[in-house]
Amino acid sequence: MSAPVSTTQTSTTAAPQVLRLSDHDDDDNTVKQDSSSSGNRDRKDDKTNNAVSVPWDIPSPPTFQDPHEYRAHLKGRLALAFRIFAKYGYDEGVAGHITVKDPVDPTCFWVNPFGVSWARLQASDLILVNSQGTVVAGGPVRRLNTGAFMIHHAVHTARPEATCVAHSHTIYGRAFSALGRKLDIITQDSCVFYNHQSVQSDFTGSALELGPGQAVADALGPENKLVILQNHGLLTVGRTVESAVFWFMSAEKCCQSQLAADAAARGRDQETIKVRHEDAKRAFETVGTEDMGWFSAMPTFDDMARVA
Repeated sequence: MSAPVSTTQTSTTAAPQVLRLSDHDDDDNTVKQDSSSSGNRDRKDDKTNNAVSVPWDIPSPPTFQDPHEYRAHLKGRLALAFRIFAKYGYDEGVAGHITVKDPVDPTCFWVNPFGVSWARLQASDLILVNSQGTVVAGGPVRRLNTGAFMIHHAVHTARPEATCVAHSHTIYGRAFSALGRKLDIITQDSCVFYNHQSVQSDFTGSALELGPGQAVADALGPENKLVILQNHGLLTVGRTVESAVFWFMSAEKCCQSQLAADAAARGRDQETIKVRHEDAKRAFETVGTEDMGWFSAMPTFDDMARVA
């Protein structure tokens, strides 16, 4: 269990930074498509946004020019993400955390207050944490999970393009993590992690200091979207809240599928059939892009946004 930290200092914000793509409206209970959004049909391969041409005309995440508007929007989406995780049983006591880098001061991130129910979490409950692990703004409960800071600060620092980082102790993620291995590419769904997953194998207990958090960031590497934390659980990153959440949900289901497939294969004295590398690569280029991760999460977010 990570030790709580509680402070109420005042934040000093940095100059607005160049904004990246995001998602929907600044209210976590409404959905609005930005008029600047357009289809991806003719986009060329772009390593900076992990986008390639796809056979569907899907929208792109809208952009925000005002960093304060973007902040309000991200907080709303983050609150929805917690309620989605609670709906699917991804909460485990007070363990787990999802963070969003603050667009007003990118050295800070927003996170859930330690010990507050995910099922009831609102944007106004979130707390803002600076690079020293101090709570500088946010809701009425300003307790910080030390492990959340140690892990997420290290990941956000190592992966500055990662707007959102999601980690929790889910049932199938925990079970699969005990194997200390990557997911096999045995289904179309697992192709989203083709050559974009890793394993952090040195579990040292709760992350109450910088070392374990840095080990997670190092294991994640510069391009992976999923790191399987051995004997611990799953962690995903995304350029939007939606993509990070979708990668996490997909990874949890892939862990469940592989545990079932491996058990069935052993019972028949055979091995699972793996997707061929060229086919996995082709599938990844369609379903594994950041924009597709964002788009794939939209039904789930839309459903939660409409819950009274």
